[in-house]
Amino acid sequence: MIPKLLFKNTFLLFVLLVFSCGNSVSKVKGEGKREKGKVLDSIKSEKKIILGADNSVKYLPFLKNKKIGVVTNQTGILSNGTHLVDFLLEQKVEVTKIFAPEHGFRGTADAGEHVANGKDSKTGLPIISLYGNNKKPKPEQLVGIDVMIFDIQDVGARFYTYISTLHYVMEACAEQNIPLLVLDRPNPNIDIVDGPILEEEFKSFVGMHQIPVLHGMTIGEYAKMINGEKWLDKGIQCKLTVIPCENYTRNMSYSLPVKPSPNLPNDQAINLYASLCFFEGTNVSVGRGTEKQFQVYGSPYLKNIGYLQMGKDGSELFEFTPKPNEGAKDPLYNGITCYGHDLSNFRKTKHLELFWLIIAYDHTENKSKFFNSFFTKLAGTKKLQQQIESGAFEDDIRASWQEGLDKFKEMRKKYLIYD
Repeated sequence: MIPKLLFKNTFLLFVLLVFSCGNSVSKVKGEGKREKGKVLDSIKSEKKIILGADNSVKYLPFLKNKKIGVVTNQTGILSNGTHLVDFLLEQKVEVTKIFAPEHGFRGTADAGEHVANGKDSKTGLPIISLYGNNKKPKPEQLVGIDVMIFDIQDVGARFYTYISTLHYVMEACAEQNIPLLVLDRPNPNIDIVDGPILEEEFKSFVGMHQIPVLHGMTIGEYAKMINGEKWLDKGIQCKLTVIPCENYTRNMSYSLPVKPSPNLPNDQAINLYASLCFFEGTNVSVGRGTEKQFQVYGSPYLKNIGYLQMGKDGSELFEFTPKPNEGAKDPLYNGITCYGHDLSNFRKTKHLELFWLIIAYDHTENKSKFFNSFFTKLAGTKKLQQQIESGAFEDDIRASWQEGLDKFKEMRKKYLIYD
């Protein structure tokens, strides 16, 4: 009896094991499929952004047997770190001239500093400065050029002058019938469209078009808008080709591999730039001459500024003394202690912040000396200064922008490349 019982129990155990193993295998396979799906989704969502400059298959055919001019600076690099000019020369493309915007070809000059024409020490190519008295390429500077390339990293703010340089390059190319290739790059502030719309009477090199302070477009999309809206002189249009980024969408964050200009050293400064740049039209420093450019603000006249109100997290009382450094040879309040706030740990802004500007104005000792004439150029309107001086609330100021922002967003739809 014992052997039969043992056999029966063993057989039952075997059957149970087979079924349980079968269930286990099915479960593992099912989980495996789900996990595989997760991995594939993850890979899909983390596809590497292909910059316009990386997408050489799309633009090299335009350059074959042509003489090329390149508008670029230190930001014109491929994802592997190779500069576009070096890459083109490696590909036996005949680059004849380099055109450089504000801050120069290597991006080390101060804001507003005169940059002379010269020669690139590495390649021996002539460099033509597109700043100062020569913002627009002259006809004689374009002689012999068959195709122009524009490859510069923008940060999405109206007063960041690279888009003004883009306008003048497009205009010069249109007048000389030279095709222009814009190699597109992500906008690190692409998710923000905010601020007052520039009024035509306040047009300047820090604001050339009737757009908000933060336009939420890549430089390729912006070039399409300049062309499509006929903003070039006499409504002429450029022979424009935009080489887009691939695997890029408007909800993606993007960290710049190099400083776009000397005083935007990191992602935090780039995010705060548009909001803090208004201080350049006041007697308040934005940290030029420190290691926290566009991450702090203060002046000798804000000793009693105090802590920020509750709800505006990530700011701290801060004292700093500007001293000459790269990009700020003679900073505002050089050697003088400034009092203000450190925003280097402030949460990422999702709109144009006015809070700090209003707080600084309210706490400055002599309000009649707070604003200077440059403020209106930056704002693109007299209204913003008037609103702050009259004590208007931030929400009310914002509400006054809404109609203009709605019209702009509707107008720009036809020029957007990315979802």
